[in-house]
Amino acid sequence: MEFFGDLHNYETHEQLKKEVENDLSDAIQHGILVSILARRLAIELDKSREFCNDMAVAGLLHDIGKLKLSKYLYWRREDALDDEEMKYVRMHPTLSYEVLRSNGYSKRILDAIYYHHENFDGSGYPKNIKEYSIPEGARILRVCDVFAALISNRSYRSAFDVDTDKFAEAFKFEMTEEEMRRLFETLTSTTVENAD
Repeated sequence: MEFFGDLHNYETHEQLKKEVENDLSDAIQHGILVSILARRLAIELDKSREFCNDMAVAGLLHDIGKLKLSKYLYWRREDALDDEEMKYVRMHPTLSYEVLRSNGYSKRILDAIYYHHENFDGSGYPKNIKEYSIPEGARILRVCDVFAALISNRSYRSAFDVDTDKFAEAFKFEMTEEEMRRLFETLTSTTVENAD
């Protein structure tokens, strides 16, 4: 039973099963949204068809390593993660990379996934690289992953409305106003189109 953490918080094993199913469903939906956004953004950036398709694959699979972390996270659900839990969660890009490398995925996909939590200012993980040292695919995934997370409800907060100043502030990267406008137009039109 250790695999599922502290079961004392669950009344039945059925509740745990439902929790796992909900988490898996959320992860799949998030992967699909990031995949659509990453491919669309790559198209908007006039990248090759192969690059765009790689971004779609990377977007879909970028968090697959989180499946290996489930035993550390299922016993807690309602609040934001604490420092100890974040230590485990920050392992997921490496775990995702390892799973996909062993299955023969391309270097572009692997690099995009491994570095998708790096920030332009160097404050990300797993390597704290910055600016254009971050592979382009990873920068695309980072933006799309953040956008998808912000517009989605979480157990500890509601989704942000893309029309609020708070959303724009949370989404600021090293971009000009024109680049930010173009990015928002691309991402919001993509999410509206896929909502139909």
